[in-house]
Amino acid sequence: MLLRANRLRKKRDFEKVFKEGRGFQEKFLFLKLRENEKEETRIGFVIPKKYFKKAVLRNKLKRRLREQVRKKLPQMKKGYDIVMVGREGLEKMDFWETDEMLERLLFKAGVFTK
Repeated sequence: MLLRANRLRKKRDFEKVFKEGRGFQEKFLFLKLRENEKEETRIGFVIPKKYFKKAVLRNKLKRRLREQVRKKLPQMKKGYDIVMVGREGLEKMDFWETDEMLERLLFKAGVFTK
């Protein structure tokens, strides 16, 4: 589970990221990020009802992404707000494929340092 300091939770924070942030996309995952004034990187997840009708599936995908991000957090740069949006087809990928895609996306965004 992500620490409370690393979670993006408030609606206005999500709106700021969507309005002011830069976007990056991989096949089934879209990422928006903006710099924040805090010392921690905060991350939020959006899995739209448009693509995933069942709440069980939406929650499963969010749990999977949260765990992958939690493991990568020590290698990520500090001071960003990030929102990850799942796209149709994400549910067909296994854990390791999703992990590789997430890593490529974070590299593309310039947030991940290995």
